[in-house]
Amino acid sequence: KTAVSLIQQEWFQISSPADADPNMVEDYMDTFEEFSRHLLHRIVNMADVNGNTAIHYAVSHGNFDVVSILLDSKVCDVSKQNKAGYTCIMLVSLAEIKNDTHRLVVQRLFQLGDVNAKAMQNGQTALMLAASHGRLEMIKLLLDAGAEPNVQDNDGSTALMCAAEHGYMEIVRVLLAHPDTEVCLADNDGSTALTIAMEAGHKDTALLIYANSNFSRGSSPYSSLRMRKRPSPRSTPPPSRPPRTPPPPSPARSRRTSTSTIN
Repeated sequence: KTAVSLIQQEWFQISSPADADPNMVEDYMDTFEEFSRHLLHRIVNMADVNGNTAIHYAVSHGNFDVVSILLDSKVCDVSKQNKAGYTCIMLVSLAEIKNDTHRLVVQRLFQLGDVNAKAMQNGQTALMLAASHGRLEMIKLLLDAGAEPNVQDNDGSTALMCAAEHGYMEIVRVLLAHPDTEVCLADNDGSTALTIAMEAGHKDTALLIYANSNFSRGSSPYSSLRMRKRPSPRSTPPPSRPPRTPPPPSPARSRRTSTSTIN
């Protein structure tokens, strides 16, 4: 146990910092593999007290060189959830893609894991996280990789609802252009993406959603708001819901509560 603990401590000191050296990470992995493939598998997928593995840290820091090296090992478990319930695919949805190399690494990661996996605690998907944080490029890559736009979390939220509340017009436009997107889905409060956008004061976003909704329903964008009275504006969440936008890199749903993932 002592030897394993020492190896684990050394491994995380090398692999988890934001400025982790990819060459050093690769050297360590080569050394582990020289002993045995089993040892390499065990070390690469070791989790810290918060359940985070090396790839959780690498994607959270946007260190795509380290991500690529970990994937090259072919032993990295990209579906492993940390104690907050997030996989590396969920965490990478918050990252910023700065060049084509980053894009290729992300595409590779999406091919290796389940882009529709839900976080254990609240049912979020990578698409919802990307939509909540305005990651347009990630939205496109996730949809290309087979992300389903109509998945709802434990509160009934969809990616479209998350984008609508912040008024992320381009993300809303991309989601609406997807042939499977159901515009009129409602969350557990009975709110749709349209009413959410309007209550948040994003009129242009609301009009965009309305233009893509089913006109045969014969309702104006304002009728659904008049039909029901809410106890308080959406900008003032009910007591059971903490403030909506904790800072990244930890995933945070703007519409619902979130749990920190990388401590």
